[in-house]
Amino acid sequence: MAADLTVTSRWSIPEAELSERFSRSSGPGGQGVNTTDSRVELSFDLAHAHSVPETLRQRALARLSHRLTNGVITIVASECRAQLANRQAARERLAQVLAEAVKPPPPKRKRTKPTKGSQLRRLATKKRRGEVKRQRRRGDPGDG
Repeated sequence: MAADLTVTSRWSIPEAELSERFSRSSGPGGQGVNTTDSRVELSFDLAHAHSVPETLRQRALARLSHRLTNGVITIVASECRAQLANRQAARERLAQVLAEAVKPPPPKRKRTKPTKGSQLRRLATKKRRGEVKRQRRRGDPGDG
């Protein structure tokens, strides 16, 4: 499992910059739960890693600020019974989170002028609404 983690086509994280911790999973599983350390905590120091290009680092730090602890992002995986499967799941999730964080922002929307037809429809609606209100005012003052 000692391979680099590919985040984007231009960025991959070397194995040495990832840190894994194992512990016992919670939940059902009988006696196996008490003996196997299948839960995986995968940590990556985003703020100080050498493999992260500076432009991507700034974008990722800004977008993931709520998930970082001292610049370190931690992913936990414990859904599988096998440690190897949880390690793979944590790596995939980390790559997905980082790839989403470093995506460039979407292009700004171009402002367009309303069409002549939509302007006329809007004015007609306003005219109808004003007419309804005007008819309400013309009622007999004794009604009411």
